[in-house]
Amino acid sequence: MGYRELSFKLPPDYKEGDLREAITKELGIKAFSWQVANKSLDARKKRDIHWQIRVSVLSEELTGGEPVVPPALEVPSRTRDERAVVIGSGPAGCFAALVLQKAGFQTTMIERGTEVKKRARGITSFETTGIFDPVSNYAFGEGGAGTFSDGKLTSRSKHISKEKRFIIESYIRAGAPEEIRYMAHPHLGSDNLKMIVANLRKEFLDRGGKLLFETLLEDLKIEGGRVVEAVTAEGGIEADYCIIAPGHSAYETYRMLIRRGVAFRTKNFALGSRVEHPQELINLAQWGREDLPGVKAAECRLTSRGNGDLPVYTFCMCPGGVVVPASAYSHINIVNGMSRYRRDGTFANAACVAAVSPEALTGRETSAPKALDWLEALEERFFRYAEGFAAPFCTIEHFIKGKGSSAISASSYPLGLKPAPLWELLPPRVSKALREGLKDFSRKIKGFETGTIMGLESKTSSPIQVQRDGKGLCNGFENLYVVGEGSGWAGGIISSGADGIQAAMHIAKSAR
Repeated sequence: MGYRELSFKLPPDYKEGDLREAITKELGIKAFSWQVANKSLDARKKRDIHWQIRVSVLSEELTGGEPVVPPALEVPSRTRDERAVVIGSGPAGCFAALVLQKAGFQTTMIERGTEVKKRARGITSFETTGIFDPVSNYAFGEGGAGTFSDGKLTSRSKHISKEKRFIIESYIRAGAPEEIRYMAHPHLGSDNLKMIVANLRKEFLDRGGKLLFETLLEDLKIEGGRVVEAVTAEGGIEADYCIIAPGHSAYETYRMLIRRGVAFRTKNFALGSRVEHPQELINLAQWGREDLPGVKAAECRLTSRGNGDLPVYTFCMCPGGVVVPASAYSHINIVNGMSRYRRDGTFANAACVAAVSPEALTGRETSAPKALDWLEALEERFFRYAEGFAAPFCTIEHFIKGKGSSAISASSYPLGLKPAPLWELLPPRVSKALREGLKDFSRKIKGFETGTIMGLESKTSSPIQVQRDGKGLCNGFENLYVVGEGSGWAGGIISSGADGIQAAMHIAKSAR
């Protein structure tokens, strides 16, 4: 059996038969099997948009060559008596718990929110009535905040190839499309994620794990630098090891950890709003046409030096998606974006944020608790202005000018828009940077200034970071790990999941 790797340039709407024909022509063989190894869209020249595809081919008609098998995560599995508690069911918590259970620990995962079906019903009710549900919302519940997002699987983190492969293969077993193995910019879509996280739960339970929903971590019992019990309203859960994957919205969890002696420091984070445009406008800018058969919807990522002080960039773009009310609590108002797998909605949206430090915003040296207080006060400010969960908004053009009143226009946001001088609601330094960044983006994309800018985007990253070692172990503790986006060391599904896996593997390898 021989092996070859080949690269092809194919039109956006190519069919599987076209790829087979290209392989046959290139190698001059008829009997073979193949697998796509990488697929990316090259749209640099609008007159020559194409897929760049790399395939691996096996055939008895070939000689020589051997496929390269990437290294797999080797979980040390054996029967153990140790008990592990994992707090949070987002990517970091879910994959940490799965690895620990696979390694033979008696693992209990607790989640403050509801299971995914109940969570989806709660979100639908919230968007219909405007009545906030503290256990079924976009921030808390099975799968974490990532369940109701675009489900992007890209990551710039290095040295996580084994962990990434474990995550990808776990998702595929749970029902994800196999294309996530090879797409340059893979995504799952929130519609798929609801099924996927439920199937991952089943795998964890089938392995003997225990999962408690609607169970809030209230405290930790600590003795001699070791967590001995996770305290909940339903009672204590004894633990030999404790992994906390709280996400970056759980303020009371942050504050409890700080009270219990877990050290945090401030760090740079991102703050801004969400911009929304008709998807056709983005398609035109990227492709030179309003649609492109064979491709779902155009993406774009924009960067600018803004006012020369704070860098400005778009983040977490949701092609064909919707802007959603992502509040974690009933007294704050923030937004996020979401797309389904087909990305076939009318609008495109993205976070438009400035990178900034808490010290730059407060004008003084700031502790981690003070940074949380400051950010929560800003989120409350948007809630008070809107008198609820409507999204304060204006046109991008009015934001740039710093004046003008915007009439309510069509939007994907489900709880309504409220005209606002958004540049006054945001911190002055952020508004100044965004204004210059938006000017720059309007020069890069024709019609960009006609879009809408809305709400507060405050959860692209955490303003604080736990002090820990390279595997997630908190400084001064023997068995407490804080991982994922809430740790301040990871961001996004892949890097957060990998962070949880690394902590679990550290426990599995170091446990007695």
